[in-house]
Amino acid sequence: MTAERPENGRGRTARAGVVEASLIGVAGFGAVLASFAAAPGRLGVAGAALAALTLAIAVVDRRRLIIPDELSASAFIVGLAATGLTSEAAPEEAILNALMRAAVMFGAFFAFRLVYRQLRGREGIGLGDVKLAGVAGVWLDWTSLPIAVDIAALAALGFVASRGIRSRRPPDRLAKLPFGTFFAPAIWLCWLLARWWS
Repeated sequence: MTAERPENGRGRTARAGVVEASLIGVAGFGAVLASFAAAPGRLGVAGAALAALTLAIAVVDRRRLIIPDELSASAFIVGLAATGLTSEAAPEEAILNALMRAAVMFGAFFAFRLVYRQLRGREGIGLGDVKLAGVAGVWLDWTSLPIAVDIAALAALGFVASRGIRSRRPPDRLAKLPFGTFFAPAIWLCWLLARWWS
């Protein structure tokens, strides 16, 4: 009778990678289906693209603490196209309103970044998050924008709290937090809820 050898670190890491990839795949598939269910037609296609892009942003930011410009730019362009193609009023006016919301969100997050750096002497929010705020402005209306930010902030705080409970240590105030991991899905979720409500 041979004793079972304990699983080595490499095996556990590989298994965790498979589980994570499976969960990401299921979440992405579910988000795409939900997008089509909430908004059939062209808007559903755009929502499915938003679901895929925000999921990619969340995963990349969690792994690398960076939001690729290509993903943010793609989400921005798809959002503008969806606004123009699905607007019941004049498409030009709808696109202009979306750009104005994007500018306000970009400016607000950029101002927060500057003020935080002045007060604390270090970066408090990355430029990727600032650009992602512009993406939120294109996709969401004025009512949904603060809700998305609140959802992301509460989810991030919950993540930090749960990590502290698991490690039995107080949170490290200097630790970097991938805010895009929480903000990107919140944008899609608020878009989805707005489609259901309408």
